[in-house]
Amino acid sequence: MTWQWRLEDPSGTAIDPASLGVEAPVSENQGDAESWLGENWRELLARGVATVTLFHGDDEVYGPMGLAAT
Repeated sequence: MTWQWRLEDPSGTAIDPASLGVEAPVSENQGDAESWLGENWRELLARGVATVTLFHGDDEVYGPMGLAAT
């Protein structure tokens, strides 16, 4: 199974990454998925992503997790 982030707007609605001009990669392991987010969260936030949720296949692992500093 693969690991992938769902990008979400402030209301929690999923956002198509292509509509933001970004590619949310499908990763082969959790560490790679989390590293990608760690490297890209500021850009995602600037493009309107408010929260993200991590999935392993169809299973929700955790989230929604806010990107804005509190």
